[in-house]
Amino acid sequence: MTETVARPLQRLPGELRDSPLFLLKKLGMAARELSAGAYEEFGLHPYHHAILALLDEGSTETQGAIAEALGYDKGQLVGLLDELEQDGFIERRRDPSDRRRQTVQITDAGRKALERLRRIAERVEREFLAPLDESQRRQLHALLLALGEQHLPSCRPVPAAAAAPARR
Repeated sequence: MTETVARPLQRLPGELRDSPLFLLKKLGMAARELSAGAYEEFGLHPYHHAILALLDEGSTETQGAIAEALGYDKGQLVGLLDELEQDGFIERRRDPSDRRRQTVQITDAGRKALERLRRIAERVEREFLAPLDESQRRQLHALLLALGEQHLPSCRPVPAAAAAPARR
């Protein structure tokens, strides 16, 4: 009797390789791992970057509005905000119109940290998308944005009258 030794597959099954949704999921996981490692060098996480970027575009947000815009669990958000506040990157204050709510505002130190986080994100993006030329990157972004606008309410364009000017 011949003994068969199982070898791990070195490739994806064809039906999975042919599935854009499966590839998006796997690529998202790979991008997340790459990003997390890069952000760890700075002692923060991509979630922190998203919060600071959101606050940098507006003036003050409530914790609930941040959680809703970014799709974060409110309990998870509180921990992230605690970390950012501990580092001096944000300030939380009681909302004078509703004492049960807290408003959150980015600090000058938070803006400086955000600039560094942006450089990290740009480096990771360049590395991850290196196989694509500039035209392909623009096309990929346009396609992902179209999907995001359909499936992610917070990705939809803001009416011009409601849009706050972006600060960079």
